[in-house]
Amino acid sequence: MPYVHYVGMCYNREIVGWDAPNAETLRGESCLLIMEKIQLTRVSKLKVNILKKTDNELKIEVEGAGHSLLNMLQKTLLEDDTIEVAGYHMPHPLFDSGILYVHTKEKRKPEAVIKEATKKVLDISKAFQKSFKKASKEYKQK
Repeated sequence: MPYVHYVGMCYNREIVGWDAPNAETLRGESCLLIMEKIQLTRVSKLKVNILKKTDNELKIEVEGAGHSLLNMLQKTLLEDDTIEVAGYHMPHPLFDSGILYVHTKEKRKPEAVIKEATKKVLDISKAFQKSFKKASKEYKQK
């Protein structure tokens, strides 16, 4: 996977010299920038294919998604009381493509539940990013 190489570069001496003032902070900020670009690239490559759809169940293939995204979605979905079953599996370990399955109780549409869970995951990610940036700035001041 090419994006792993770029994340490692943010700790490379050539990007920020180890002896530079605030070197740790600068490396941390360069990591954030690189990681944000990687995230945007990966997100733009996500493709969803509907494999099965009924009134209360949905099975989708998410191309470009690995365990990180699908596991967060699954855990978030399972926090919802209207979910009967939520799970995912990766058909092959060498490909970033997973199958997400959702079965809802009552007559709740699984599409709506997935949209809500996706928003919660995004909110969690934004909160983490904000907290990490704050910690990075506080570390720079020490």
